[in-house]
Amino acid sequence: MCLAMAGFSVEDALLKLAAGSLPVGQVLMTFGVFGVIAFSAWAIGSGEPPVSRAMLRPAMILRSLSEIVGRLFFMLAIALTPLSTASAILQATPLVVMVGAIVIFGERIGPRRWLAVAVGLAGVLMILRPGAQGFGSLSVLAVLAMLGFAGRDLATRAAPPALSFRQLGVLGFMMLIVAGLIALPFGPAPVRPDAATWLGLVAASVAGIGAYTSLTIAMRTGEVGAVTPFRYTRLVFAMIAGIMVFGERPDLWTVTGSVLIILAGITALRLNRRGNAAA
Repeated sequence: MCLAMAGFSVEDALLKLAAGSLPVGQVLMTFGVFGVIAFSAWAIGSGEPPVSRAMLRPAMILRSLSEIVGRLFFMLAIALTPLSTASAILQATPLVVMVGAIVIFGERIGPRRWLAVAVGLAGVLMILRPGAQGFGSLSVLAVLAMLGFAGRDLATRAAPPALSFRQLGVLGFMMLIVAGLIALPFGPAPVRPDAATWLGLVAASVAGIGAYTSLTIAMRTGEVGAVTPFRYTRLVFAMIAGIMVFGERPDLWTVTGSVLIILAGITALRLNRRGNAAA
């Protein structure tokens, strides 16, 4: 799981670097094409069709729309705001999913999990600091991405079981292409990437696919309750990349808010593992 989170952080850092010389829409489209090719080949090699009619079911359409929102705004967030800030806000996604499950699926949670949600969202507000002098309005992009990814995760619960994770990977990267097409008219004209940028995009694709594979292996072979908390190491790796590659210096508010989000998320996971609605 730690290897997967490190891979995702490397992917984010490389995409942020690419966005420094290419329009965001072009980065999304190029990265999406690489991912579709890789996961399609993987699916075919496993004897599966890359696409399926099941992808057109209402739950999958909702998942795809949420994926577009999440991917588009997260790419904008890491391109325009510090990587560490965007990654920290994204870590609150499981808490939003928990609230969404109550509204959509009628799940019940007790006061301790509600408290965890409140603490995690307080951490997000500490990072954003709305109304304060240091408030960065562009940080709202990461919040929109978080909501998009939460919608995707909720819709995935209703996904047809016949769809494999490889087919879901194909669909997810197809939505990156769509997100890129949406962003393209609002940015600079596409440019021809130089060799270094091409290399970075290819490396980002390799890191992302490797991370996705590692995540799948971890979730399938490890005890879910034991490995899932290590998802939060992504924030540690993102902060290291932000400091070492981009010269970021997270302030005390960002660090404190990040700690609250992580503690709230791990607490909620442990309470979920117990499966007690009163918790």
